[in-house]
Amino acid sequence: METTEGAELCFPLFNNSCRKPQSNNMLVSILLSFISLLTVALNLLVIISISHFRQLHSPTNLLILSLAVSDFLVGLLLMPVDILFTQACWFLGDFMCALYHVIDYTIIYASIGNMVLISIDRYLAICDPLHYNTRVTLDKTKICVCLFWICSVLYRILILMDSLIHYDSLNCYGECVVVFHWITGSVDLVLTIIGPITVIIVLYMRVFVVAVSQAQAMRTHIASVTQQRPVGVTAKKSEMKAARTLGVVVVVFLICLCPLYISAFTVESTSSTFVTWLFFCNSFLNPLIYAFFYTWFRKSMKLIVTFKILHPDSCDMTIL
Repeated sequence: METTEGAELCFPLFNNSCRKPQSNNMLVSILLSFISLLTVALNLLVIISISHFRQLHSPTNLLILSLAVSDFLVGLLLMPVDILFTQACWFLGDFMCALYHVIDYTIIYASIGNMVLISIDRYLAICDPLHYNTRVTLDKTKICVCLFWICSVLYRILILMDSLIHYDSLNCYGECVVVFHWITGSVDLVLTIIGPITVIIVLYMRVFVVAVSQAQAMRTHIASVTQQRPVGVTAKKSEMKAARTLGVVVVVFLICLCPLYISAFTVESTSSTFVTWLFFCNSFLNPLIYAFFYTWFRKSMKLIVTFKILHPDSCDMTIL
């Protein structure tokens, strides 16, 4: 019996060793690995597209680029680690576990924060279009995105500091988890989940109301437009289309995110694994949404896979 029990432990020589996790279905692991690979590839296409083609250098696309970076990191780092260590013990030590949790939560909160920035961008574009170009510039957006990523890392280190200092007393050997004090967890939940989700929903409800009223106004007065008005109408339609597309991205994100944090109040590991991967799959779905709604992404993707971006002056190609 001792041999059997020892075989079930991650570190049989340690009294407080964790038990080895039950092995998962190999077919499921292969499927999840394929999703991880596609997530990396598709988001890399988004990153290359927006970074390479000058015509795509706009504040809104810069926010999409930032979101694609966080989605790319989900596929490159979070998915493979989750696939590996749900079937095996954690052998990388306390420091790597702490580093993983800093990276893990930073990427997750980066995704949530990017959605907030996208919602603010669409709110200003639709609800205050006259001042949008002066308030939202490429340089200001770059600064906001950089500050946001830096603050995400610093906040994550700060919020995890107490748990990481007392790590040895909280866990058995062979497991990589952190335990929050309930006050810290509650504050973190409000600041990083409830608050951002509330902002996203409120802003997009406002965008939806204004978009509907503007569409009705354009239909009502379409007969009285002047020769110069169609340009403005075209610009409005472009902003509306962007708002609709990014609205789909936001709705899909909320659908994938909410079950993850509802499951935080349960103890069922199977359910937790499912909702974690539901959230991860959002990073896989975003590029598919861009491909479905954005012609520029389909065009740029074709140029990338055919290696035409290697041609001189390819960055000045017409994409829009």
